[in-house]
Order: sequence, then C-alpha cells, then structure tokens
Amino acid sequence: MTTPASSAPAAVVPAATAASGVRQTLLVLGASGDLTGRLLLPGLGRLLATGSVPGLRLIGSGMDGWDDERWRRRVTDSFGAVGAVGPLESEVIRESRYVPADVTREEDLRSLLSCCSGPLVIFFALPPLVTARSAAALARIGVPPGTRLMLEKPFGVDRISARSLNELLATLVPENQVHRIDHFLGKSTVLNLLGLRFANRIFEPVLNSAHVACVDIVFDETLGLEGRAGYYDGAGALVDMVQSHLLQVLALLAMDPPPTLRSEEVRGRKAQVLRATRLWRDDPVAASRRGRYTAGEIDGRRLPNYADEPGVDPARGTETLAELAVTVDTWRWAGVPFRLRSGKAMDAVRKEAIITFKQPTRVPDGLTGYDRPDRLRIGFGPDRLGLDLNINGPGNPFELEQVNLTAAFGPGDLPAYGEVLRGAFEGDPTLSVRADVAEECWRIVEPVLAAWKAGAVPLQEYRAGSTGPADSLIGPVLDES
Repeated sequence: MTTPASSAPAAVVPAATAASGVRQTLLVLGASGDLTGRLLLPGLGRLLATGSVPGLRLIGSGMDGWDDERWRRRVTDSFGAVGAVGPLESEVIRESRYVPADVTREEDLRSLLSCCSGPLVIFFALPPLVTARSAAALARIGVPPGTRLMLEKPFGVDRISARSLNELLATLVPENQVHRIDHFLGKSTVLNLLGLRFANRIFEPVLNSAHVACVDIVFDETLGLEGRAGYYDGAGALVDMVQSHLLQVLALLAMDPPPTLRSEEVRGRKAQVLRATRLWRDDPVAASRRGRYTAGEIDGRRLPNYADEPGVDPARGTETLAELAVTVDTWRWAGVPFRLRSGKAMDAVRKEAIITFKQPTRVPDGLTGYDRPDRLRIGFGPDRLGLDLNINGPGNPFELEQVNLTAAFGPGDLPAYGEVLRGAFEGDPTLSVRADVAEECWRIVEPVLAAWKAGAVPLQEYRAGSTGPADSLIGPVLDES
C-alpha cells in the first residue's frame, strides 16, 4: 500500500538540523490527554533512563492552553513515578516545550514542525478521527525526510476508515516508517511467546488441532471506567481490547514459525493467521457475547452502574465485557475454537492465554481423577508460565489430582511503551501492526459489530465484582458442527 517517495508532497525542512547535536525529536500530538500522562511519558522516562536515546528533544502539543511550565510538571511527575530522575531525564525535561495547536490545521502543523530538530518521530495520542484529520493536513504540507509516525489504536473506526487512513499514511512515509502501536506487543512478551512455542520440542509438536481442544485469551480487570468515558463509551470492550490487543496475541499464538525474527518475516506470519481467521460457525450471534457492569463492590471499592458513570450515554448500549469465538483455518489449527474475552469490573485480574489439551484417548482401568484436562497457561502481567498436569496424589496412588507447575519469564528491561518507543526511535517496526493486519482485524469483528447494532445479541448485565454473565463462551469446549 505504500506509494513511492516521489509521490509524497515536498517535505518541510526544519530550521534546525541534526548538526545542532540533537539526535531526534519526539513530537506528541494530544500531549495533555490521559494516554500521554498515564502510559507514554512513563515509558519514555524508563527508556531515557537506559541511556538509549541521548540528545532527545521532547515537544508536546494539544488544544489545551498549557504553557511550558505546566507541561514540564506533567513530564516530571510521569518520569518520577517510574524512577527516571537522572541527569539525562532532567535535561530532557528542562529543554522540553509545549506548543498549543490545533493539529488538524496546516498552519499550526507548519509551526510545530519548525520547532523540531533532527530526525522526527510524531506520536498521535489522539482519537482515530482526529488522527485521520491531522494526517491529512500533514499530507498536504509534507513532513521532514525520515519522519516516523506512531499511531495509537484503534486504527480507524471500521475497515473502510482503516484502509483510508492506511492509504493516506502511505502518501506521507513508507510503510516501514509507520508504527501502529499495540503495547501488548512489547518485545519481551513477543519473544517469550515465540521462544516458548518454537524452542521447546515438548510443546511445538502438540500445538495443533490433533492435540488442542481450545485456546482462550482473557484480559479481565477489576478497574471500572476510571474517568475515561470520553474515549471508552464510544469504543467499548470489543473495539478497545478484542479487535486490537487480543487478536494480536492470537496471531502470535497461532502463527507458523518464521525463518528468522526479522520484522517482515514475523509480521508476515501474523498476517497469514489473521487472513485465515473467521467467526465460529460464521455466525456473529453464536460467536459473541456482550455485557455491561452494574453497581457492585471490588476490593472494598464501590462502583456505580456503568450507565450512571459521568460522561456515559446509556442509550449507546456500550459493552464493558466482550467475548468472541473464532477459528483459524490453517493446517495447524482448523476446527480449534479460539475464545477471546475482555471485561471490566470483574472479580479478579486475569491476563492470560490458556491452551487446553484434549483428553487422553486411553487411560488404564483403575485410575480415577483424570477428568481435568492438561492446560498450558501463559500469563501477561506478570509474565509467567503455568502447566496444569494430572499426577498421582498423596494417599491412594490410583487417584490422580491436578497440580500446577509455574515459572516466571525473564522480565523485560522496559515497560511496554518504552519498548515500542525504542522500536520507533531505532526504525525497527517488528513490534508495530502492519497496514494489512489492521484491516484484517476490522474484517473479523465487523459482522459482530453489525449484529450488536441490530440488537441480535442481547446486552447482558453483570454485577461489578462478579465473574461476569453466566452465559459465557469461556469454559465449555465448543462444537463447530
């Protein structure tokens, strides 16, 4: 989808150049928003603390009428929260600037670009529609050569808008300079999954439809809306989590081994999986569930009804829990249900992928207690590995019981946002989402969104602090017949 560089508009060349000693500039559009303070700046602080980005200049911009001092306080607080308080971080804070701007106006963007020195990374911490308008304005004026673009999910609001945005970005920079961010794809998580799957002979031969009954990918959290109605009430759990994060994890779990870990080979394998992914039974009603939390208590905190949260429009029917069942039509996985779930205000935090194996075909008579299947559990926060096995328990040696063997993955040296920022600064797109993959994710969920909009799948209610609606897809092994 990328167009030749010659088709892009003439580039705007900043007054300052790399000769000034500044290696590169990070320009944050939407700098006063929640995402920047909560995730982006802490990740940047930890990255700076490693010494990986010397000479960085940080510029924030947004519609809020902040001044440099207020912006520097936000950066200082975010860096301090993760212990990034060294001389390099202090220098970045001291030299940082905030420029109020309407980032959809060409004039304002020209002014912003003139403040940037050296190689440029632009981070769009903006809603999808504003990102598209800002990118369109940049396409009309051009960007400096070598500019890299970082976009926060969701990428578009449907498949058509995602394709339109991809075509627009291709007129700005080549595809390998577009970093569509999914912080679930931090390097340590990606390498943990690939190392576990492909470097262990005891697992790789049995990760297929002959041995696996089902795969569940679950991201449950105890948090409620937490003041994010402005974004979340227009997105919901399916778009916010399943359409983006969880389908990316599915692609890593289901892809065939790449010949190397070079970015295009890894991203190509993921694309093959998502192109082969379809809804279970091709039926959006049978393959999906949605729910919304009501008032309840979690760990001593009282949560109101989601519909009563400030900024929520109850008429939208936004879901806070989404479940989706799909299958991957490849030689390896055909017929195996993959169930994906994300829920807010649940009774416990649960962030894991669970591979449930089929029961043994023959067990000697006289053994009991083997009705629980073997499971491989891969945790994503904290990153850990668990293996549920049936073994002879104490007492009666003919009665089996299930035990869980656990191990911790080696922690990464950076939080997820630090890792994806490092990928952009170093020009490595391995951890970013490719254009065609972003469109495939929308293709998969489009029939479900349409069925929900038509009311074909009821919006169930569940009490905050509970395990969610009773009618869950997670649990029983689904039959495709």
